[in-house]
Amino acid sequence: MRAQHSIPMTMAAILLAACTQAIAQAPPAPMMDSKATVMVGGQSMFPGKDIIDNAVNSAEHTTLVAAVKAAGLVATLKGPGPFTVFAPTNAAFAELPAGTVTTLLKPENKATLTKILTYHVVAGRLGFDQLHNMVMDAKGTASLTTVAGETLMVKMNGPHNILIIDAKGTTAHITTYDVFQSNGVIQVIDKVMLPG
Repeated sequence: MRAQHSIPMTMAAILLAACTQAIAQAPPAPMMDSKATVMVGGQSMFPGKDIIDNAVNSAEHTTLVAAVKAAGLVATLKGPGPFTVFAPTNAAFAELPAGTVTTLLKPENKATLTKILTYHVVAGRLGFDQLHNMVMDAKGTASLTTVAGETLMVKMNGPHNILIIDAKGTTAHITTYDVFQSNGVIQVIDKVMLPG
């Protein structure tokens, strides 16, 4: 991957601007029962904590947390949001070609890493019910605009399973639904989504 040498704005400033615009354009979602505590990676994910404070405790998401830190996105994902994060597990990152994660975590690849990570984030608080309704309203396939400005596709796989499809055609299953946070919701997925 090529290093990014001249970036006119900091990645944090670009992301903040993109998040602000995406949240402003997101339709309001009805409030769901977000008081349930869900177990992820062997730890309780408390709905009163933010996305980062919960994610750092999940043994299944150490690679994702390291990537978020390397990309400088911690402050953003601790912000008010709300955000929906499709969170790949360590096993999902391990399926990438050998050396990919190590390369992405290098400082010179911060812009590329940021683009990949923000491709997993959508403005709003989208639980199973909201995603399901979007798919039904779209007659089978709904599209989500990510904070990265690109599209993820959403389909049903039977009545209770949702699939997320990236720009390259990779299909991820949501393996843990509706991990509600104070500033959004995490949907745990089994693949890393890659933008076009």
